[in-house]
Amino acid sequence: MFTETEENYLKAIYKIAQKQGESSVNTKAIADEMGTSSASVTDMIKRLSEKKLLQYEKYYGVSLSKDGQKVALNLLRKHRLWEVFLHDSLGFSWDEVHDVAEQLEHVQSDLLVDKLDQFLGFPKFDPHGDPIPNANGSFTFRNQMPLSQVRIKNSKVYILGVRQHDSSFLKYLNDLKIRPGQTFEVIQFIEYDKSIKLLSKEGDQIMLSEKIADAIFVKSNN
Repeated sequence: MFTETEENYLKAIYKIAQKQGESSVNTKAIADEMGTSSASVTDMIKRLSEKKLLQYEKYYGVSLSKDGQKVALNLLRKHRLWEVFLHDSLGFSWDEVHDVAEQLEHVQSDLLVDKLDQFLGFPKFDPHGDPIPNANGSFTFRNQMPLSQVRIKNSKVYILGVRQHDSSFLKYLNDLKIRPGQTFEVIQFIEYDKSIKLLSKEGDQIMLSEKIADAIFVKSNN
């Protein structure tokens, strides 16, 4: 049994490592992710290392042990399943589900989580397009690319997910009527500032900055 704080640290370390593409994570990155001091991170690293959940190597940082990764993946699974439930079954919008799922993810009943997974039809992705690990910790991956890399005019793009989950960004996409599962046509790529203009099926034209386009994952026909 682990505390919510311990679980949150393990999940944060896992996500940082995945984002960086490296197994080792430094304390500053953890402090930034958790919004806390380096001293607090050092204390937690010591605690998690004593529980054999982390491996620490001086000058290189920390990495999750096999048991630590198992805890992190289980927490990630619960979080994303709860997001699907809140979105699909209770009608929460995709900018509302994260904060509520942060609370629900710490439920300790494996039976409840397995029943939830079954009830939802064993979803592979959450409302933001992130893959949901199964009970064994395995993911379903799909070919995707940032919208910012689609530069061929008349390309059809299918929205798969987003890189950012903060509510202000998701609300902005809501206002533009951009959601996973929708298809758009790229009608203009502006070389000067790397902005992209999309055309919706309804005939609406949407101009996106490079920063916004880079945070949207798509599947393209080109």
